[in-house]
Amino acid sequence: MAVILSYSQSAEELLKRKKIHREILFQYLAQHDVVVPANAEKYQLVQKIIDYWREGTTTSQKESSSESSSEYNVPQKGVAAAFKNDYQAMGLQFCKWFYQLLNSQNPLVEEQSKEWGPQHFWEDAILKFSYRTSEQQMEVYTGAVIVSLRLLALTKDEHLFLNPNLTDDGLKCIFSPHGLVIIAVAGTIHRESICLGIFEQIFGLIRCPSSENNWKMKFIHLQITGQGIASTTRQSNEASQPPIIKYESNELLQVFEEYSVGICD
Repeated sequence: MAVILSYSQSAEELLKRKKIHREILFQYLAQHDVVVPANAEKYQLVQKIIDYWREGTTTSQKESSSESSSEYNVPQKGVAAAFKNDYQAMGLQFCKWFYQLLNSQNPLVEEQSKEWGPQHFWEDAILKFSYRTSEQQMEVYTGAVIVSLRLLALTKDEHLFLNPNLTDDGLKCIFSPHGLVIIAVAGTIHRESICLGIFEQIFGLIRCPSSENNWKMKFIHLQITGQGIASTTRQSNEASQPPIIKYESNELLQVFEEYSVGICD
């Protein structure tokens, strides 16, 4: 890594190199809590990182009387760390984007609605939606439009709010041999101040072959379990133990084994 840095004329020139893929930049930003859209182009991620470094440099200059010898303070260790295949960071960034987008469709949420639609899904996307109150129910939807509309109905029509647990206990992300990124997340589900139960959601993401900068949802498995205590509020629930993901990596692969048939042998 030090060799790459020594032969780079600037931070921008370094980050634009072909060997530094878009996913690496994406993961680096996620690790440093810099939020960007999941479909951001590589040049946008490069600019975000440069802005992030510039802000760090400005802060350091204010705190120290010593002068910097270059325009950007390139954190060498941070860049090297970004080369790791940290799919957990990718999962975290994706979940922040997805739930913010979906919850913004809820008319009871005081937030401007963002662009939701079938463009975020593959044309043959599959949604398995199961829910349990008094008895188990299962719904299956196929196609980007219908999958998008069914998920949209949860927040826009049913006024639900999905609150994911984005700690390491509530989120797990792995990369399958078929090129599928599998993300599992647990959380609580609310309507206004009432906690209705818990949910587990598993996503299968596949990168578009025409662009390294775009991932779309191929499979979604959403399971909701009713809590049965309607008086529990969001505030009291957050004070208790949040839901966790208990899947092991091999179990996540088994969940989507039936889906992965025919995907990139």
